[in-house]
Amino acid sequence: MRIALLQAAAVPLDVDHDLAVIDAAAADAAARGAELLLTPELFPVGYAPARIRAELTDTTIEDAAVRLAAIARRHGIALVHSLPSPADPHRGITATLVDAAGTVRGVHTKTHLFGPAEQEAFRPGEARPPLVELGGLTLGLLICYEVEFPETVRDLAVRGADVVLVPTALAGCPTVARTLVPARAVENGITVAYANHCGLEDGLVFDGESVVAGPDGAPAPRLEAGPEPASSSAEVAPARAGGDPELLVAEVGPARGHLTPHQDPDGPWYLHDRRPALYRRWAEED
Repeated sequence: MRIALLQAAAVPLDVDHDLAVIDAAAADAAARGAELLLTPELFPVGYAPARIRAELTDTTIEDAAVRLAAIARRHGIALVHSLPSPADPHRGITATLVDAAGTVRGVHTKTHLFGPAEQEAFRPGEARPPLVELGGLTLGLLICYEVEFPETVRDLAVRGADVVLVPTALAGCPTVARTLVPARAVENGITVAYANHCGLEDGLVFDGESVVAGPDGAPAPRLEAGPEPASSSAEVAPARAGGDPELLVAEVGPARGHLTPHQDPDGPWYLHDRRPALYRRWAEED
């Protein structure tokens, strides 16, 4: 599957502006042959937890979700977007995968909230992250801080995820994109796609550095333009962004971790050599 990652700056609570950025990215991604567009955490409303809590209405959120589904239909591309959930019974941070027909295929509510700003504005989810079958691959959903916990990605991997899609809003900690995201990929033999904001929003300067980390931990090859792959003789850049707005496009495939070690001697043995019963016993001793 060819996927695209949007890295850009949102304008907090300017939904029209932010959806226009997503619409343009979806058009560009579809023209370049992408089947799915991954957007950053809370991008349609901007990353501004206190303002979201105080100023954003459920009607605005519901309208944004309808318009995002329409963007997917209009451009014939699946879309992962992140919005606050309605305030009743309590507001969380969600990631939703809609297919190219605009149909919701999976929704996840963020289970690990980062820092006081998020913890005061939102409530954590409890449900297990979902898996979605799309384009012959099994896709898992996480949100930002969750990918920094090995347990979350491991749970998706052992359940059969090929690719974990992560909308994020990361500022001031480039180690996550440079080190932890590749580690999550290589220790599970899967691909992790991580889409971040960049630039200034609500007083935060976001890192950018969106990346598609392959099962070996290295960035997947970047696909520069057009629906056709680049020539094999051409020098291929990695699917890793810098600090400026851009649209990353890369191809992702089945996870190597699904194979047995004998079938895939170069792949990770970690999924096969786990000892869950032992770990449970250790936990019970605490």
